Amino acid sequence: MPNDFNQQIIDEFRANAGRVGGPFEGARLILLTTTGARTGTRHTTPVAYLPDGGQRILVIASAAGADRHPQWYHNLVADPQVTVEDGTFTYPARAEVLTGAERDRLFARAVEADPGWADYQARTSRVIPVVALYEQAGGPPEASSWGAALKMVHDAFRRELAMIRAEVDRSGPGIGAQLRVNCLTVCGGLEAHHRHEDDGMFAGIGAQRPDLAPVLDRLRGEHRRVAELVAQLQQTVNAESADRDQVRAQVARLVADLEAHLAYEEEQLIPVLDGVG
Repeated sequence: MPNDFNQQIIDEFRANAGRVGGPFEGARLILLTTTGARTGTRHTTPVAYLPDGGQRILVIASAAGADRHPQWYHNLVADPQVTVEDGTFTYPARAEVLTGAERDRLFARAVEADPGWADYQARTSRVIPVVALYEQAGGPPEASSWGAALKMVHDAFRRELAMIRAEVDRSGPGIGAQLRVNCLTVCGGLEAHHRHEDDGMFAGIGAQRPDLAPVLDRLRGEHRRVAELVAQLQQTVNAESADRDQVRAQVARLVADLEAHLAYEEEQLIPVLDGVG
């Protein structure tokens, strides 16, 4: 059973599509469900995570620098099949404990982004593990309607881009390795989302509602504009010496154009998806 503090976070997380207040406000947080190594009982724990591209995320078994690994780590070592809730999607994942040079490189990347990880390591003689969680199957958000599901996905992009803007503002003159990964991960997510909409949702709506052709044409055009901004941001952050001010300006342009696009898409398509338009 989760302790009272964790249970409060879990309840707030699930009630607010992944948003929580208090010490974790504005943090990247998941709910990680593992199977008890001794009991076989399912246990859910709030855990901070780091983006690591489109195929996996990273979690760090810091236990705030305690001398023992957290119980969720022991559980996933015994059974690497876990469940991840990110506030929008719930999916099965496979856990892999990273070792050697890969572990060291990724832990150093985390420390560069947040020195608190180094403070935790300094408190204990154990090597704090880094774990990759690989998504094994996807699906739609758990929402009350298709329109609500679309809004949840859009809000997830809004939150992630807001976090990246804040991270850019806090960064030094350059762009750190983790911030670079964060930018590239959200860029890849936007590309995949818009490709799915173009090939799937828009095609389906267009077949059922020919009168919406002008709306869908505008949305596809906005997708192309967003794709151009994403490509510019990717090129900038991939540069050996990415300029913080240039990244900040490009993220701001992307956020402005994307927010206008998302607002228009929600206004036009949510009523259709929910069957009232």
